[in-house]
Amino acid sequence: MALFARTREDIANAQRRDPAARGGFEVWLTYSGLHAIWGYRFAHWLWRSGLKSLARSVSQWVRFLTGVEIHPAAIIGRRFFIDHGMGTVIGETAEIGDDVMIYHGVTLGGRSSVHEKRHPTIGNGVVVGAGAGILGPVTIGARSIVGANAVVVTDAPPDSVLTGVPARPRPRNATRAAAQTFADPDFYI
Repeated sequence: MALFARTREDIANAQRRDPAARGGFEVWLTYSGLHAIWGYRFAHWLWRSGLKSLARSVSQWVRFLTGVEIHPAAIIGRRFFIDHGMGTVIGETAEIGDDVMIYHGVTLGGRSSVHEKRHPTIGNGVVVGAGAGILGPVTIGARSIVGANAVVVTDAPPDSVLTGVPARPRPRNATRAAAQTFADPDFYI
């Protein structure tokens, strides 16, 4: 997807998910979560091009400017939105699907110092509440919701709700109506 088309898609996604968004120009100018994602994309391109030290430098500069740290090796899908952003950390081997929304203070972190898959995999359409920690090589199934301040250390199937410390997945009634509700940004506010 072309750079400008992707940028327009990101801005439209932010406006759809954030009721405080008053216009595209304001979103483009002031949303640190979007700035972090755009910086990540450039750093990720550098990483994949073999310029790993430069990629890490760019990601650290973006962290300084936005308060969001995204490792340039992480894999992030389309229409990813970080609301507020400050304090968010996304580790090196994290994988994030399409249409994922996370709030401020979220950690997608590791539990091991061994160089292997050590960060979470987040499915499509997942929402992660403020302050949540998803730790280790766990998989969060599509359309799941991770509650604020939950600490997730085990896998969760699709259409789950995860709350608590440690978080335990509960199934949601994944009817078609519920799936449509998940897509409605008003559901998360």
